Amino acid sequence: MILKKIKSSEKIVRMIESNNIIVFEVDRKVRKDEVKKEVEKLFKVKVEKINTHIRENEKICFIKLKKEYKAIDVANKLGII
Repeated sequence: MILKKIKSSEKIVRMIESNNIIVFEVDRKVRKDEVKKEVEKLFKVKVEKINTHIRENEKICFIKLKKEYKAIDVANKLGII
């Protein structure tokens, strides 16, 4: 499994609602294209772009979905919102 866990905070919830972005913690060795394939396969959405950030030995992926797909729907499936 590429996606370790979904991140959730007030700021991330605002990103989900306003920018259509979901945030996952992934393994440091995983590449962006692998994350994209995994998210598209698991949630049946299309990814517009991915930004990554490494902090405290963990890799955080900010995944922006295409505008036809709603990040809030994915968050509801995962039980965040």
